[in-house]
Amino acid sequence: MKETVGRKLVLLRHAKSAWPDVPDHDRPLAGRGRRDAPAMGRWLRTAGYVPSQVLCSTARRARETWQLAQPGLGADPPVSFERRVYQASAAELLALVHQTPAAVRTLMIVGHDPAIQELALMLAGATVPAGRAAALDRMRAKFPTAAVAVLELAGSWRQLAAGAAQLAAFITPRELAGTSGDPANGQ
Repeated sequence: MKETVGRKLVLLRHAKSAWPDVPDHDRPLAGRGRRDAPAMGRWLRTAGYVPSQVLCSTARRARETWQLAQPGLGADPPVSFERRVYQASAAELLALVHQTPAAVRTLMIVGHDPAIQELALMLAGATVPAGRAAALDRMRAKFPTAAVAVLELAGSWRQLAAGAAQLAAFITPRELAGTSGDPANGQ
């Protein structure tokens, strides 16, 4: 029996980080990142993309992004701080997605460039509904810090493969700053 209930994969690139003299894994968020992360959490709630489970890189900038975005969601989903998200490839992130329990309807990954962008582009494929072509073009050009891509899929997490999802939304902090936070602006 083919599953028809949709699933959503929310890909959040960590917010803008600072560059102090510390190992890469330990870099904290910069002031802009501390401002952008909560705005993205609020947008996710307003747009209806609240995750039911979160996989977050163990890197400090990713953990801080999650901790600042989470209150805006109005929910407290379970979060796994996953070392394998740090420095992962798109294929490695997809392998983690494949391990997601069937009961999870919306999975969020808080990760890093370039894997977050590459995974979003791989899953969205080359075709999108006409109203979302501009969002795909923007995502191809740049996936800035704290940007969010939302992909919708039918079927199970294990079935997710290249081109098997549709881009539902792509939003950046800069776009939110220029709007009232209307979810339609990210689509």
